[in-house]
Amino acid sequence: MSQTVLVTGADGFIGSHLTEALVRAGYKVRAFVLYNSFNSWGWLDRCAPDVKGKFEVFAGDIRDPHGVRTAMQGCDAVLHLAALIAIPYSYHSPDTYVDTNIKGTLNIVQAARELGLSKVIHTSTSEVYGTARFVPITEEHPLQGQSPYSASKIGADQIALSFHAAFGTPVTVIRPFNTYGPRQSARAVIPTIITQIANGKRELKLGALHPTRDFNFVVDTVAGFLAALKSEHGVGEVINLGSNYEISIGDTARTIAEVMGAHIQVLSDAQRLRPEKSEVDRLWASNAKAAELLGWQPAYGDLDGFRRGLVETVEWFSASENLGMYKADIYNL
Repeated sequence: MSQTVLVTGADGFIGSHLTEALVRAGYKVRAFVLYNSFNSWGWLDRCAPDVKGKFEVFAGDIRDPHGVRTAMQGCDAVLHLAALIAIPYSYHSPDTYVDTNIKGTLNIVQAARELGLSKVIHTSTSEVYGTARFVPITEEHPLQGQSPYSASKIGADQIALSFHAAFGTPVTVIRPFNTYGPRQSARAVIPTIITQIANGKRELKLGALHPTRDFNFVVDTVAGFLAALKSEHGVGEVINLGSNYEISIGDTARTIAEVMGAHIQVLSDAQRLRPEKSEVDRLWASNAKAAELLGWQPAYGDLDGFRRGLVETVEWFSASENLGMYKADIYNL
């Protein structure tokens, strides 16, 4: 396959899995990673052996329009995942979310317009919906910025879509619900639970237990991006990627404990609680549009699929070489 694809955020959780999948699918891949003095490529430093050395790396900063344009030269398509995503940190430093998420997206679509790329896939988030007003949540659900993070992603989505409306830039907005799996940051709830149990703790510190989430195994999320890249039907559209079910955080913790054969007690940790009106109480995706336009269906959908995904996730996190990279004894903001 001669198509050259740029992946921004390729050093991160989903981005690294996506980079590997694109290489395996025969694409020429340029991985955009955040420049740092350690010359670290994030998770790509530990990529699978069968893809190692088979992709190009560009170190830069998504906030720099000149670097972004340089990275995109010679590419046919861009899959834009680079973003700040931690909700608690967005309360702390909201300016950085505007610069990275909104301005970074502007840099992507502006360069795509100037360079004439054939496809721009922009990554949204289920957090833009806020607490569900109806379920399952379709793409027509109102947008509600209940945190600086979600507000910045709403802004980024609208910038991307505005370039399609104003200039015909071939933008598709992919809106994954709560992705989980190997390599995820411990600021997310599933790795938080797994790493605490794997380190021998039986009294777990978590935030609110009542909210529900629609968890999407990373293999399914990556398959959704690949389907969007191949499809001619997603341009100008917003498309949910979700498993079409909901489970509470409390039940998630209990399910993980069952998978790991542990008896746990969950303690509420005040520093992990969102402000009351900022908490998203319910998320449950409709994935009908993804099925119709992209031919995408989750392989790990429903509660049975969730348990299968958890088994794979637990296995990865429980390996000593992986578990040792996580600071499970402190709160990861």
